[in-house]
Amino acid sequence: MTERTKFILDESQIPAQWYNVIPDLPAPPPPPLHPGTLQPVGPDDLAPLFPMELIGQEVTADPYVDIPGEVIDVYKLWRPTPLFRARRLEKLLNTPARIYYKYEGVSPAGSHKPNTAVPQAYYNSVEGTKRLTTETGAGQWGSALAFATAQYGLDCEIWMVRASYDQKPYRRTMMQTWGATVHPSPSRATQAGLSVLAADPDSPGSLGIAISEAVEAAAGSAETRYALGSVLNHVLMHQTVIGQEAVAQFGMAGETGPDLIVGCTGGGSNFAGLFFPFLREKLAGRINPVIRAVEPSACPSFTRGIYAYDFGDTAGFTPLLKMHTLGHQFIPDPVHAGGLRYHGMSPLLSHMYELGLFEAVAKPQRECFAAAITFARAEGIIPAPEPSHAIAAVVEEAKRCAESGEEKVILTALCGHGHFDMVAYERYLSGEMTDFDLPQERIDAALANLPAV
Repeated sequence: MTERTKFILDESQIPAQWYNVIPDLPAPPPPPLHPGTLQPVGPDDLAPLFPMELIGQEVTADPYVDIPGEVIDVYKLWRPTPLFRARRLEKLLNTPARIYYKYEGVSPAGSHKPNTAVPQAYYNSVEGTKRLTTETGAGQWGSALAFATAQYGLDCEIWMVRASYDQKPYRRTMMQTWGATVHPSPSRATQAGLSVLAADPDSPGSLGIAISEAVEAAAGSAETRYALGSVLNHVLMHQTVIGQEAVAQFGMAGETGPDLIVGCTGGGSNFAGLFFPFLREKLAGRINPVIRAVEPSACPSFTRGIYAYDFGDTAGFTPLLKMHTLGHQFIPDPVHAGGLRYHGMSPLLSHMYELGLFEAVAKPQRECFAAAITFARAEGIIPAPEPSHAIAAVVEEAKRCAESGEEKVILTALCGHGHFDMVAYERYLSGEMTDFDLPQERIDAALANLPAV
C-alpha cells in the first residue's frame, strides 16, 4: 500500500465559524486612530467605507463569529481545501523532516483571497451596496473580489498596481471576465493617482497608492463601499478557515501538530489564517510550534521597519494604524511578488510580533524562485511568487534537518498557484531576474514622513 499524500475533509466539515484570536491574546492591540483628532476611530468614521457588519467584526471581542449559510454555499465551490504531505520534495531534499502544505490554489481565483472576498461581498449586498472598489497588487485579491461580486450581483472597480498590471495582463483579463473594471495605478481617474503621476510619470505604483485611489473612489459615492484584501482584523479572521481545516487534517495525518509553521507576509492575512488556529492550540498548552513569517528583502516591514502609527495608504486617507511600517511613502522596487509589496503590516500581526508570538525573516526573490522551481519539479504545483518566500524558508529548514537528522514536522501555506506568473518564471529561468538591494537611506527617507502621534 502506498503512503498517503492528500488529506481531504468532507464538505460538511467546512468550518461553521471564523476564529477571532484577539480574546486569547495577553493584551489587546492598540486601536486605529483618527488622523485629525488622534482619538480611537469609531463606527461612524468607518461607515463611509465598510458595511456595519464588517465594522462590528473588526472590533468584536467574541472568540468566534458564525459564517452565514449564504457564504458557506459559495465556499463549497472549493472548500475544504487539501492538505498535502510533500513526500516527493522530502525525498528530493533527502530530509527526515515531514513537510505539509495547505493548498489554497484550488479556489476559483487561484488563491486564498476568496475566503474573505466572498463574505465581504455578501455583507455589502445585504446592506444595499451597489459597487465595491479595491486595490490589488499581483491581481490575486482583485480577481477574488471580482469573482465574489459576481456571485452577489455587485459592480466592482479595481486599481491594479502598475508594475503588476504590466507584468500580469491575463490576471487583469480574469478580473474583466468576472465583470470588473480595472485601472492601472497610479491612474488619472483619481486625484490621488494624478498627484503621484505629476511627481513621477513612470511610477511603478504600490499597494499604498492603489489603496488611496480605491478609498477616494468609494468615499465619493453613497452606494459604493471599499473592500480590503488583507491587513484588517476582519480579513484575517475570515482566513482562519484555512488553519481550522488544517488542524483537523493534521489529526487525519496522525500528527499531534507541527514543530514549525511558515507563511509569507505582505499584509499578513494568509499567514494569520494558517497559524491563528494553531496558536490557539499553542496558548492552551497542547502544542508548541515555532511560527515564522517570511517577507521579501525588498519590502521588509517586520525585519527592517519600525513599530509606529502610520497611514495604511500613500495619500493619507486611512485611519492611523499601529503597525510595522517602512513609511507610507515608501515605494518598493518592482519585485515579482506583487502581493507582498506593501509598506506596512497587519496591526494585529504587528502587535503579536511585539508580544513575541512569532518570528520573521526576509528573503531575496531569486532564492525564492529557486525554491519554487525545486518545489514545482517535485510536487507538480507551480507556486505563486508570494508563497515561494515561505517555500524558500521550508527548503532551508528541511536542509538543516537533513544535516542534523531531526525529524521536524513543518507546515506551510501554499496560498496560490503561479499560472499567471510565467513572465516572472521566464525572467528567473533566463537569468534576467535580479535581487534588489534596499539601502537603509531609502527606508530612513520614508520613515522621516511618519505622522506625529
